[in-house]
Amino acid sequence: MKKEFTDGYHGIYFQPGSAPVFCYRSGLTVYEETFSAGSLNASGWNTAGYPLNVLTNCPSRLNPNTFIEPNSFRLEIDGEYCDRGLEYVSFNHIEEENKTHAVVTLKCERKKALIKVHTLLDGSPIFSRWLEIENGSDKPLAVSELGIISGGIECTPLSLQKDGDPSEVYSLGYMDADMHCTEGDFAWHKLMPDEHSFGGDFTRNRFRYPMFMLRNNIYGTILTAQLAWSAGYKFSFDYNAHREKGETAISFNMALDSFKPLNVILPGETMTSPTVHIGMISGDIDDAVNAMNQHMRRSVFTLPEADSRKCLIGSGMGPEHDMNVDTTKQFIDQMAAAGAEVFIIDAGWYCPPNKENEWWGQVGNWNFNPERYPNGLDEIREYCHSKGLKFGMWMEPARVTYDKIAKEHPDWFPEYINGNRASCFLDYSNPDAVKWAEEQAAHVISDYKLDLFRIDYNIDTRDVFHVRTENGRTECRAFRHVQGYLGMYSRLRKRFPNVIFENCAGGGGRCDAGMIANFNHTWVSDNQVAPRSLLITNGMTLAIPPEKVDRLVAGMGCHKRASLDFHMRNAMFGHLTLNVFGPKTADMNPDVFEFIRHSTDLYKSFIRPYLPDALIFHHTPNTPDIRSQGFAVLETAAPDASRSCVGIFTMPEYRADEITVYPRGLSAEHSYRVGFDNSRTFCNISGWELIRNGVSVKIRSGLSSELLTFEAL
Repeated sequence: MKKEFTDGYHGIYFQPGSAPVFCYRSGLTVYEETFSAGSLNASGWNTAGYPLNVLTNCPSRLNPNTFIEPNSFRLEIDGEYCDRGLEYVSFNHIEEENKTHAVVTLKCERKKALIKVHTLLDGSPIFSRWLEIENGSDKPLAVSELGIISGGIECTPLSLQKDGDPSEVYSLGYMDADMHCTEGDFAWHKLMPDEHSFGGDFTRNRFRYPMFMLRNNIYGTILTAQLAWSAGYKFSFDYNAHREKGETAISFNMALDSFKPLNVILPGETMTSPTVHIGMISGDIDDAVNAMNQHMRRSVFTLPEADSRKCLIGSGMGPEHDMNVDTTKQFIDQMAAAGAEVFIIDAGWYCPPNKENEWWGQVGNWNFNPERYPNGLDEIREYCHSKGLKFGMWMEPARVTYDKIAKEHPDWFPEYINGNRASCFLDYSNPDAVKWAEEQAAHVISDYKLDLFRIDYNIDTRDVFHVRTENGRTECRAFRHVQGYLGMYSRLRKRFPNVIFENCAGGGGRCDAGMIANFNHTWVSDNQVAPRSLLITNGMTLAIPPEKVDRLVAGMGCHKRASLDFHMRNAMFGHLTLNVFGPKTADMNPDVFEFIRHSTDLYKSFIRPYLPDALIFHHTPNTPDIRSQGFAVLETAAPDASRSCVGIFTMPEYRADEITVYPRGLSAEHSYRVGFDNSRTFCNISGWELIRNGVSVKIRSGLSSELLTFEAL
């Protein structure tokens, strides 16, 4: 993606009158809405950077009568639709630092509710959208349906499609799998005329990242969107093929999903929706990915980084290891020698000796066990610092063993359907439970003087997300639960600005844009076993900027298959994290150790300097295609084309001998020093030649790899 497509103008064109028009422009993305006939309607998109009404005699705005539901949001209160029959109140916008924030205020007189539609523009092709619903009545308002952004997208003439086949117009891309350890399973699907929907089940599986890409195969545009929300959601697409009109019409809805009502707003209260990040670009999938990455870096990851180096190489030991002073120090020595910069003690540090595997059932007692570390954790932290490593610890604030806390505070825990209390899952819709969990986390961070704080969330959410009656509300508790922990982590991050916060949720169970906004990086999966580990990295970097994507080497049984180079290089296309490489008493193979050290040095010196602003290119984004062709190619590049790194990874199905890759992050105006990491050899090639002819590499087996580096001369 060229710079001019991402660093553009942002502003608003407002046309007042009886049917006011709101035209939002950011980069070259343009989105228009019109208020008419009592509703705010989507009026169209373009990627050319100018308003839709340039040609007065040839209007290009969408006709709302073309769509069954043209409304730009969906709202149902007390069983009545409140996204129509509205009154227009006002439009305001303010210029913030390098951003424009607009608010359209509408009124639902029937419910005495104000609806504020917020739009934030930051100059990237993506903008942020969220709603506020204010209860101005003297009665509770039960919100049973909430679609944050919806409405018509476009109409496409069938005459532009060969044979007039409407099934060839659109492709819909999203994460197929929603189970633990299947994160990042991205695929394109042919969109057939009809209704199509997918989502995340708020009561069960939560491992499908909430995003989609809608590609117009005729116009070459992609509507890309993400929902900053960790609970239930449903994305719906209504695709009509009007053959009699010679065109197709497509609309969509990005809605929350829960038991009803979703939320009850008491008199005088205001409900704020999650945020949608959405935009339309001209280009391919990586143009859309890099546009979203730029937006997230500008408008999602707004808290300062705890370490100016960023992307610190982490390492650690977990409950599968013998946690005592000697063992811990030996592992610290090993990780320091390997090039790590952080050492983390994972679950089990609170358990009695020889009870590490019982860490699951002993959460809630967040005090280290003195039998493990008789001199306290100060000794371990100081030893880390003496070796040049930061010190971190693991915690799971959302779970508490039943017999420790739940007997004293049964109201802090959700109920099963049959009325029995859940044993260990804190209900964050209860402010007192949130306060207790926050102070426990603050205790671990401050008392143990942490440099890094890893949080986990190994919980099936179904128990907390049922309808309950409390404090005058009968509602599903999911909405307040999610808001409760998002608020907690936002406050903790501000309380401890110099601490690195790492997000984990049984892997990728809670790594949407709303959650990861409060963290320096995030653990996207527990699965580190090839080839799935590479498929996860490939897919999750379609959703999250690579510097935020934690990938682990030597953990979770990854050593069972594939070469070491496969594992190391896979992790180098995200945030590199190391686990211990063997028992404390085992000698390290010097060749193995040398390669690990070489790779960490290459990551620190060559990749990490540009990674926080990197462009990423998925030469093989579609998971089924990777399986069928037998290899995958990933690339990160500096925005100025001064450096690029390309990884070629073979699958078990690989049968070829030679693979030619065409780097996408280079400039034809430069010449490059090209490095072949397997042989540690270099040559000089012009950028024009590299772009035109590519680079051929030989990989003779499956589950192996090659790493190419390109540095402008």
